Amino acid sequence: MKRTCVITGGSSGIGRAIATLFVDNGYKVYNLDINHSDEGTHLPCDITNHETVQNHINDIAQNGSIDVLITSAGVHFSANIENTSEQDFQRVFDINVKGVYSAIQAALPTMKKQQSGSIIIIASEQALVAKPNSFAYNMSKAALASLAKTTALDYAKYNIRANALCPGTIETPLYHKAIERYCNASGCDIDEVHKSEAMLQPLGRLGQPEEVAHYALFLASDNASFITGTTPVIDGGYTTG
Repeated sequence: MKRTCVITGGSSGIGRAIATLFVDNGYKVYNLDINHSDEGTHLPCDITNHETVQNHINDIAQNGSIDVLITSAGVHFSANIENTSEQDFQRVFDINVKGVYSAIQAALPTMKKQQSGSIIIIASEQALVAKPNSFAYNMSKAALASLAKTTALDYAKYNIRANALCPGTIETPLYHKAIERYCNASGCDIDEVHKSEAMLQPLGRLGQPEEVAHYALFLASDNASFITGTTPVIDGGYTTG
């Protein structure tokens, strides 16, 4: 029987790479995303709608197991605290934190019944270090690290593992949009900014979504059965400094 993976935000970037890799490795993948994708079974879903998220996951559970839950849906926002409106702050947390809470809460009863499960939260290296002009985004990712740790402690007795995977600067559509917004606002040359971003990484390049996907596949596997409550980093060495 195929193992089941539920992923939020599996239609682009890191989420799409994860969905593709899990399908290629024999998983039955359900993708909860507002945008359509051909990878796995797409379930249209606004991750900020608690009831919709829970209904989708409950429907999946009725048809079988939930072996792996991966929360990858997220939004970037660049501003310091003074330039972050209440609406901006709410939007970042609704997508980046509330959506993760909704998905995990819905999946846990099935995982408890199974006495097994792997929860992989796609966080960020900003869960561990600060960056300028990243007040709300940075805070939301730090919250995800805490969520992984508390969930790991509370549900270890059910053999449910929870980890927050922390990618650094990964070349995704989200990354390119952020750079374009910065260059439009600052007038900087976009090619020079891309080069500068690459050189900020000790390995001298940006990460690729497929690299994060392979780490997620490992965390979902039995080879990672003694790993829980961690915040593993995949950032080209950025957080070592």
